[in-house]
Amino acid sequence: MTPEEFRTAGHALIDWIADYRKSVPSLPVQAQVKPGDVARQLPAEAPVAPEEFMSVLADLDRVVVPGLTQIQHPMYFGWFPSNAVLSSVLGDLAASGLGALGITWQSAPALTEVEEVVVDWMRRLTGLPAQWRGAIHDTASTACLVAILAAREQASDYSEARGGLQSEQAPLTVYTTEHAHSSVAKAVALAGFGMDNLRLVEVDPDTYAMRPDSLRQMIEEDLLRGCKPAAVVVSIGTTGTTAIDPLAEITPIAREHGLWLHVDAAMAGSALFLPEMRWLVDGISEADSLAWNPHKWLGTVLDCSLLYVRDPQHLVRVMSTNPSYLRSTVDGEVTQYKDWGIPLGRRFRALKLWFQLRLDGPEAIRARLRRDLANARWLADTAEATPNWRVLAPVHLQTVCLRHEPSHLVSTGGDILDGEALDAHTLAWADAINASGAALVTPSRLNGRWVVRVSIGAELTELSDVEAVWKLLREKAGATLQ
Repeated sequence: MTPEEFRTAGHALIDWIADYRKSVPSLPVQAQVKPGDVARQLPAEAPVAPEEFMSVLADLDRVVVPGLTQIQHPMYFGWFPSNAVLSSVLGDLAASGLGALGITWQSAPALTEVEEVVVDWMRRLTGLPAQWRGAIHDTASTACLVAILAAREQASDYSEARGGLQSEQAPLTVYTTEHAHSSVAKAVALAGFGMDNLRLVEVDPDTYAMRPDSLRQMIEEDLLRGCKPAAVVVSIGTTGTTAIDPLAEITPIAREHGLWLHVDAAMAGSALFLPEMRWLVDGISEADSLAWNPHKWLGTVLDCSLLYVRDPQHLVRVMSTNPSYLRSTVDGEVTQYKDWGIPLGRRFRALKLWFQLRLDGPEAIRARLRRDLANARWLADTAEATPNWRVLAPVHLQTVCLRHEPSHLVSTGGDILDGEALDAHTLAWADAINASGAALVTPSRLNGRWVVRVSIGAELTELSDVEAVWKLLREKAGATLQ
């Protein structure tokens, strides 16, 4: 494809994207396809000759769009907000068009230095400590793994340069809660700690947040057993309920025992744009690392995850490699992001944030976040005031955990009379909503029983959409009882 051919096709693609985004509110939220439906529409063999661009574009409408759950839909209340604001889309397109090779500073000086500046913009916008530095990773799962690797090397005095964990005398232990994201357990496994050395700390039965006293007790018990406590992962906004672990109370315990303290704020980190929400990370200055995803609630195009560290030199020592072919005359003078994470090659991810911040501006982002917080509060208050509906977790952010509790299944005192029937009822009305295509919600288990999460935060979602989903919740819950 020549640049002129690209120009023609690109104009057509931009028009298509704009038309698609305008059409999203009219589409079913959940993909209305069955397994294999998409694949059956595609030829078994790759084309032997070039096809016309308009034919490819037509298949986006015919094959791809019907096979997507519409995350940008105003009636999307699923897993978590995963916005892709169009200002950021332009930055992503620019990054692809530039085709920069981000392996060292020398391979793309602008890639490195724009990222340094933009990551520091984000640090300032979220009120993080001045001495912290960060890098952009693909997802918080990768960022968590990098943090856990850094924790491993701190606890083992850089065992990677010797015999690794298998040469250590005492097993290293990591602490989190059962409500932490699954990426924490995966990181513990991949970093070689072993799942037997992952400790799940008790949570408060009402808030689902980590109990500092239980953390201290587990650490002391492990020390008596001959283990070596290495890290604690604090969740600021758990996936299930957006529970907030008490960072300020956990920090002194981590410092006392020399644990690496990693803060996972994957979705909730966006709330730090709001000065009034920075209580979420009280105590952050004494943590060792923090990860959050602008590609969720903030609206930056996937994939864009920020990992900040208090001691970047430790991270570089753990992650760096120096093959001769990457030697540069400016080594020691510049940031080499190859030494800040797992991959060598990196995309120009910073452009997505750079475009978004410059074209939309932080105040517009703050207004949208405040709108979503207010809408979640409206839903929670309305549900609490409605007979037979219950909000099952504190609403700190934009997620509301609900359950419809018919009087023949739950007593007036809140005692569950038939748990299996209640679960079946909950899943039935949630599935009915999703199958209708009118909205999307996600069931989740809490205290062994099913609840429904309503995660508010799509870019287009207004109070009228929240009112509409509340009406739909009541209609489908009532219909399943008939």
